[in-house]
Amino acid sequence: MSKINKKYLGIFYIIISALCFALMNIFVRLSGDIPTIQKSFFRNLVSLIFAFVILKKNNVKIKCNKSNIKFHFIRSIAGTLGIICNFYAVDHLILSDASMLNKMSPFFAIIFSLIFLKEKISLIQTLLVCFAFLGSLFIIKPTLTGMEFLPAVIGFIGGMGAGAAYTTVRYLGQKGEKSAFIVFFFSSFSCIVTFPYILINFHSMTIIQIVLLVCAGLSAAGGQFSITAAYRCSPAKEISVYDYTQIIFSAILGLFIFQQMPDKYSIFGYIIIILSAIIMFIYNNRNQPIN
Repeated sequence: MSKINKKYLGIFYIIISALCFALMNIFVRLSGDIPTIQKSFFRNLVSLIFAFVILKKNNVKIKCNKSNIKFHFIRSIAGTLGIICNFYAVDHLILSDASMLNKMSPFFAIIFSLIFLKEKISLIQTLLVCFAFLGSLFIIKPTLTGMEFLPAVIGFIGGMGAGAAYTTVRYLGQKGEKSAFIVFFFSSFSCIVTFPYILINFHSMTIIQIVLLVCAGLSAAGGQFSITAAYRCSPAKEISVYDYTQIIFSAILGLFIFQQMPDKYSIFGYIIIILSAIIMFIYNNRNQPIN
């Protein structure tokens, strides 16, 4: 497959991922007052089962290259940290602030890709990602005044963890690791490290809450597989800007489910993000050699 075709595929996967994670947040919010770690456990348990079924269906052995084990652990630690911190921020901050902090992940993905994967990024690409980031500010309108310090710091760390996880996913993909196994390893790790908390502090749930968390887990699994496939296909600098479409999906879902109507600032933010995505796409297309 040519680099151009892989780039198109990466963009497609990351947009699908954005939709899945938007759905995940909707289900998590609807699930109500359940401890953050318990929510993250059930989210990853569903992803674990989903990944296991795919591995078995495709007759893929549950093993990895020994040289990649440490990177699987880095990805798993960063990903678990990112999920728990994000859910904690959602539980303790207003949703717009929590979303703002979580949307730092694509930004960190580019930074980590530059530092660890040595992927070069031009001035124009840097400015466009910053421009898209600015657009997200207009949409979620974070109220920095009154924001509690600890939850804000935890949410920021969550965005950093997610960005580090995405960067490691790309590295593992370059080393030939299967997407299903990357998700399986991460989900297993996350379930194992959070299970002791569940044993000690389990909170009973209604049937509806269980169904909502299962739906959140299925959405997360779809998002994980899509984001893994996306970063296997294309560098973060070329596709991470499209992850901001999650905000657009969230606005649409919020309109239909919670009757939330975007204001003029949000609409202006949508325009900024879409323009950034179009300009980034055209720039990368013109500067990417065809094989």
